Amino acid sequence: MTLDHAAFQDWLDRYVVAWKSYDPAAIGALFAAEVAYRYHPKDEPITGRDAVVADWLGSRDDPGTYDARYEVLAIDGAQHVARGWTRYFDAAGTLRDEYWNVYLVTFDDAGAATSFTEWWIQDRDLARAARQRAIDAALAAAR
Repeated sequence: MTLDHAAFQDWLDRYVVAWKSYDPAAIGALFAAEVAYRYHPKDEPITGRDAVVADWLGSRDDPGTYDARYEVLAIDGAQHVARGWTRYFDAAGTLRDEYWNVYLVTFDDAGAATSFTEWWIQDRDLARAARQRAIDAALAAAR
């Protein structure tokens, strides 16, 4: 099924709300019963709505430490493409990590995702800073 621009944007907005709430019903409402969900294109899919909900609930981010915004990039037949960003913050509210995301999604006739694949790119400067902090911590621990 092809969603129009507004319906796809609504789905993306509900995706962010579901992530922030970790409400199992809100998460499940996004996906078809037999969805194939990939965090990376080369991953084996997580298959099935219940498995996706369990995966989300099993790897929760701490409340208030993340934010996201995704927007419709293109719709080509059944293929729906979104782009956006995901940001993670430390306890003081300082940006500690950032990802730029592209999503490829297909939907069933009810507007639930049947396939979801994510591509992400980590902010290079923040990644370098995180690696340097890890090196510094390892060196300090070794002393």
